[in-house]
Amino acid sequence: QVQVVESGGGLVRPGGSLRLSCAISLRSNNGGTVGWFRQVPGNDKEFVAAIRWSGVSTHYADAVKGRFTISRDSAKNTVYLQMNSLAPEDTAKYYCGAAGSRLILTSLRIGENYPYWGQGTQVTVSS
Repeated sequence: QVQVVESGGGLVRPGGSLRLSCAISLRSNNGGTVGWFRQVPGNDKEFVAAIRWSGVSTHYADAVKGRFTISRDSAKNTVYLQMNSLAPEDTAKYYCGAAGSRLILTSLRIGENYPYWGQGTQVTVSS
């Protein structure tokens, strides 16, 4: 059974930083894809960032480009989302999704293409 577990959320002031972690039990010899999405009540999940398990390529939503960095530690089967210069509009529940295959560019931004999800971690940016 594949397990995806997020951690690291919390309350932070505008301009602050947080690092989210996503521990994944899925191992893919074909090179999987891991994505971070966020959701506010009443809205669909919104793509934030994604990384191919090979670590070679990363992808970001325009809203977070230059502020957020996605990375992975293959030895720990963990993907991180470093979030800097946080703003109130970043407030959301953040979810990590995992796919056992290498998603193409147009697919990795779509939540339905990730079969495995964690329970989410809340990020609140407020003064």
